[in-house]
Amino acid sequence: MSEAPSIVEGRSCEGCAMCCYLPEIKALEKPGGTWCPHCPSKSRCAIHGTHPQECQDFHCGYLTVASLDEAWKPSKSKIILTAELDGQRMTAIVDPARPDAWRKAPYYDQLKAWAEAAVPHNGQVVVRIGQRFTVILPDRDIDLGEVGPDEVIVTEITQSPTGKKLNALKLQRSDPRTKGMT
Repeated sequence: MSEAPSIVEGRSCEGCAMCCYLPEIKALEKPGGTWCPHCPSKSRCAIHGTHPQECQDFHCGYLTVASLDEAWKPSKSKIILTAELDGQRMTAIVDPARPDAWRKAPYYDQLKAWAEAAVPHNGQVVVRIGQRFTVILPDRDIDLGEVGPDEVIVTEITQSPTGKKLNALKLQRSDPRTKGMT
């Protein structure tokens, strides 16, 4: 069991309940992009304190990444940052009612910077709006469309006439090229 990330001093969920809306909550059978039935006010969890362990363990990037400023609070940005695949993927889950939020300043420039920093570590930066995924690469963005539960996102380096090029694609989990990926 991994240790819960530390909350940055002075940060809280006060005034924000986007984690009750954007991500899927398996323990409550709540799909992503729908309000949790236990958050009727859309601002505070009515079962806080007895909410599922999955919810208790969740801390968005705004709460745990000290370099992010108030603009990244999900209630303002309409973006929840999460780390996945043991920290190898940063996912920006975007409010479907504001699908262009990630393209605005300061978000897009920061996502691009993280994508550049992820390359040497085979990391990924992806934007998720509903089930639609866009992979952010240093030189371009690749819209993969909907990615189903039986598919995985893979980044690969290919050789082109101008040199090495980073690419992203979605593959079926059963594809031999996904060996070792979860």
